[in-house]
Amino acid sequence: MQLSESYKTEVRAALLQRRPNFGGTDAQFAKIYGINGSVFSRLQKGETERIISESQWLQIGRELGIGTQKSNWKAVRTKVYTEIESSIQFCQKYARSVVLVDACGIGKTFSARHIVKSLKNAFYIDCSQAKSKQLFIRYFAKTLGIDNKGKYVDVKENLKYYINQLESPVFILDEVGDLEYTAFLELKEIWNASDGLCGWMMMGADGLRNKIQKGINNKKVGFAEIFSRFSDEFIQLVPNGTDDKKAFYRELLTQVATANHTGNDPVSKLVNQCLKKEATLRHLETLIKISA
Repeated sequence: MQLSESYKTEVRAALLQRRPNFGGTDAQFAKIYGINGSVFSRLQKGETERIISESQWLQIGRELGIGTQKSNWKAVRTKVYTEIESSIQFCQKYARSVVLVDACGIGKTFSARHIVKSLKNAFYIDCSQAKSKQLFIRYFAKTLGIDNKGKYVDVKENLKYYINQLESPVFILDEVGDLEYTAFLELKEIWNASDGLCGWMMMGADGLRNKIQKGINNKKVGFAEIFSRFSDEFIQLVPNGTDDKKAFYRELLTQVATANHTGNDPVSKLVNQCLKKEATLRHLETLIKISA
């Protein structure tokens, strides 16, 4: 696949834009994206040709959320976005930990990914990509620019040490319900090693709530301790009452549709179609693309 120069330029610009928000060295920052310090130095100087392979450009572009086809989808400051942003900033400022458990398809992941781009030493980790304890710790280390090769115990110890060297870091752990039990316990160990020095936010759907509650009820080692460390409560954004929930979804869908809809159908029609099917933002995006 032959990538265009404009794509490489966009990836380079996004990479350099992210650099000031990372508290480590250039070499560590480069390692997050699978390149070495000398290549990153050449990118800083404006070079793009013949310094990395096409597949590496694609990998970096994917991790930065840049597609080869330009997306016009706009981020919207919905209640979900602003509440997640407020929670992340609170956790980072005061080194606190919270658990956000809510319905699927309300924009939790999209919002978190977008928010961390503007915060210094804020890291998003998709736990569904690394479910076992080995994969989780190595993936965590790579996200921070630490060498994730070698002995597992060394990678973990380096990870714990490095977290404590960063200035007010905050970690957003998404899809935590996908983690295997042993990986869940490793999370407690890392939290203990950085107590009071960083912020944490766990995110997931009902599966995460059920996993934690079941673990606590069955007195399974680790669950009560982790829940205690994450403030002993679940944050929920979607109201429970029928009327309040419907109003919440109508406002959410309308805001996102208004910002992104370019077709001829009125926004209200698309929103009503979603509400009738009790559908989410994912279905709304499909309707918008069809309408366009």
